[in-house]
Formats: sequence, C-alpha cells, structure tokens
Amino acid sequence: MKTIQTTLKENREESYLIDLYEENVTFQFTKEKIKEYKELITWADRIYIISPVWWFRCTPAIESFFDQIFTPGFAYKFTPVTKLYGYPTPLLSNKRVRTYLTHGAPALPVLTMYLNSVKLRLVMGVYSFVFGWFKTKTRQFWSVPFVSQNERMVYLEKVKADIRNDLKIK
Repeated sequence: MKTIQTTLKENREESYLIDLYEENVTFQFTKEKIKEYKELITWADRIYIISPVWWFRCTPAIESFFDQIFTPGFAYKFTPVTKLYGYPTPLLSNKRVRTYLTHGAPALPVLTMYLNSVKLRLVMGVYSFVFGWFKTKTRQFWSVPFVSQNERMVYLEKVKADIRNDLKIK
C-alpha cells in the first residue's frame, strides 16, 4: 500500500486511499460511506486493490466492499437474453484495475491442487461483472510470511514497476 502511494506521489499523481480496516471494522457501510466510495470509484481512472488471502479468499473487508459498492446499476447491469436469463454488462469498464494478493501459502499447492481458485473467483466472479473480461491485472505474492526481506523487496520492486508501467513511465 505504501509503495503504491509513494510511487504515485513521486509521479505527481493524485490518489485517495480507502483503508477498509481503518475506516470500518464492522463492514456495514453507512449510506454516506457507500455514496462516498462510489464517488471515488467514479472519479478514479485507476484502481489498486490490495488484499491478503485468508482461507483461499480475499478478506471479509474487501468482500463486503464488493458486495455493498459494486452493486447492480452502479457497477454492472443485466442485459436480457430471454425472459428469465441475462448476462452482466460492466458499467465500470473504463477503469484500469490492478490487484495484489498476498498469500501465506506457497504457489505450488494453490496453483495446482486448488486451481488458483482465489484469483479465478475474483476475476470471473467479480471483475468480469464490474470491469469486463480481461480488463484487470492481478499479481500474487507467495509465502509472504516466510520469505526473506530481500524477497519482499523484490516483491515491492515489482509493484513499483507495475505502477510505472500504468503511468507509462520507464
């Protein structure tokens, strides 16, 4: 989070941070907060989402955010196919979204035995509805509690490189 903020600030980019744990530990957002968050999403051209992975899913805070902010009519709508069926049409497809997931687990079991279910569910179950297919980028960092400080710095350099790439800076 700090790396993203610092890199954006160094490049004179205006940003706003929503720290869900800092702002609301109950995860029940007031009508005013929901309105504020939707205004910020509307304002932003780039959205960075950072979440640790707990029990093969994003945290309750980010899941609650998705449920309460990315609502039908704001984030997507259903386009009818028949009387009973429709498909989601994203309403925020003009946003560039980058997600960072930090895992305590190593990559091998998550990518093989669990078929990368965390990323798959996030991309197919949330982002495809809201932002559209193939519109988001997700980077996963593995074994975070167990890697060396040097490896963590490598992770952070990848984040900086991503931000510079998003800003078209070499």
